[in-house]
This record gives sequence, C-alpha cells and structure tokens, in this order.
Amino acid sequence: MTERDAIPSSGKAAYITEMVRRRIFEKEWQQGDRIPDEAELAAEFGVARATVNKALQLLADEGLLDRRRRAGTRVAINPVRKATISIPIVREQIEAAGKRYSHRLISQSHRPLPAQHAKKLGLSAGEVLIHLRAVHYGDRQPFQLEDRWINPRAVPGIEEVDFHHLNANEWLVRNAPYLRADLTFSACNAGANDARLLETEPEQALLILNRTTWNDIGPITTVRLAFHPGYAMSATT
Repeated sequence: MTERDAIPSSGKAAYITEMVRRRIFEKEWQQGDRIPDEAELAAEFGVARATVNKALQLLADEGLLDRRRRAGTRVAINPVRKATISIPIVREQIEAAGKRYSHRLISQSHRPLPAQHAKKLGLSAGEVLIHLRAVHYGDRQPFQLEDRWINPRAVPGIEEVDFHHLNANEWLVRNAPYLRADLTFSACNAGANDARLLETEPEQALLILNRTTWNDIGPITTVRLAFHPGYAMSATT
C-alpha cells in the first residue's frame, strides 16, 4: 500500500497537516527551508490543491510555517505558537455590557493612500482607497474612535454600502473573511482631535489598536482604533 493509498477518504487535510508536521518535527525540513509547492504536494498525496492549501494554512496558523504570496512557503524560523484571533463586532461588545449601541459616521471619502499606510499594506502610495472615520457609542458615551482605510478591489460590493446606517466593522466581519491579520497595541496621549471625539481631556492616556487584514486578493483594510479611557482588553489562547 502506498502513502497515497493510506490517506483516509475523510479528513484529507488533517492527514496532510499531520504528515507535514511530522516532516518538520523530524527535521526532514529544517527551519527556513522552502517546502514543495502546493501543486507538488497535491500530486504526492493525490488530492486537490485546495486541500493542500487548507492543510498548510492550518500549520501557518500554528506558527510552524511562514506563507508569503509569490514567495512560497517556508518552515518558520524559531516557530512559536500563534493565538487565534476573532475580530469582535463593536456593537455586540457594547450591547453585551448592557448598553445601547449607536454610532456616528464622521466622514467617508475616496482618498489617495498616504505613504505610511501604503508600506504597511504593500500598495502604491497615492492609490485611491475608501477612507472613513466614525465614533461608536454606548448609552451615548463614546466607546471607540475608528479611523479606517478600505481597499475596494479586495472587497467586492463595498462601494454600494451606506456606512451611515451600518458600521464598517460589522459589515466587514460579516462580508469580508480574512486569511491573515496583523495587530499592534500601543498607548498614546490623546491629541486634540481624539480628545474631542472621545470626550476626554487632551493628553489623556489612550489604548490604541492598529489592525490590518488580508485575503487572497490583497489587503482588505487597515484601521486605527482609539478607546475611551478605562477600556480593558482581555484575551484567551
């Protein structure tokens, strides 16, 4: 019986995941090595490329593989276990706290992408994206200030959405599934604009979250979230 014959008819992706994991743990593939591409692995195991893609993505989520578009897949150097994140819907966060949710769209426009965001997204500076700013409220008190850029080429249908009536966070979570996300947490003192919109004092310390997501087309969105003083974030891995 060949290895291909031994693959169970169900759970093919899980089987391939285990075989690739074993090759990494047994040092058949060393840290930094580029592994065979999806087409080669699909031929080896006698499965569709989509099955191989699913298996490799599971290992990337574990931190064992490093996958980059047009650069192939490599065994991660100094692999670490990655936490699985779920992007929260801010309306549900506020309502779970027993408060009435509302939001205000401050601005929405098509604007050239600044260089600082272009580098992060891997796009050209000056490329036109959707830019919007909004404040989310709980019982009419500011909860979160959102400053977001959206790439319409990666999100078909978004041009038709009226974000006055549905906030961008909720629409994107429900309609634009992502494959990868980068998050950065920081603290900064509120500038005049943040302080005004969050109804707090200038120079008040704020928690800031910068989050960028990608799908198989490219970057979906990058957003800066500034939270009202007193916000606490918790996570479980």
